[in-house]
Amino acid sequence: MTNYRRANFEGGCYFFTVVTHRRGGFLTDERARSCLRAAWEETRQRSHFDVVALCLLPDHLHCIWELPEGDRDFPLRWSRIKAGFTRRYLCAGGAESRQSPSRDRKRERGIWQRRFWEHQIRDEKDLQRHINYIHYNPVKHGLVERAEDWAWSTYRRYVREGIYGSGHWDDIQAEIDKMFVGE
Repeated sequence: MTNYRRANFEGGCYFFTVVTHRRGGFLTDERARSCLRAAWEETRQRSHFDVVALCLLPDHLHCIWELPEGDRDFPLRWSRIKAGFTRRYLCAGGAESRQSPSRDRKRERGIWQRRFWEHQIRDEKDLQRHINYIHYNPVKHGLVERAEDWAWSTYRRYVREGIYGSGHWDDIQAEIDKMFVGE
């Protein structure tokens, strides 16, 4: 079995990307959002974490969590979120993707990719870059022209709380394009 290296720091902030199985585009549907919200909150009650930034797209999500001091068990949290979502979503009539024989043998459902990607945030500059990336993601994928037009993101909260000021997006657009779009 392959050993996957995971960050091994207690506490701190982590950036995550979690993707649906075969890139199924259902996460922004009302049913899926409701199931995800319930699984997310149930997990937070059992194993607390703070959400620093979040963007939900049809086939994946990006977020940054801050874990409590002395805690590094984000894999358990993701396992609970995925399992809780899957259970609720299928019971609510949601459909799953066709599966491989390997997934059938392991009794896995066709909702999520098996793993997720994580990155430990190193410093304040790294944090700000990842927050900007999260908020830019719907624009990057051609879902909206401006970040403020995407409903399922913490971008509006950042504006409302004064973290992003008027014209903020215009000030960082070129930097984000260079970093994440490759222009």
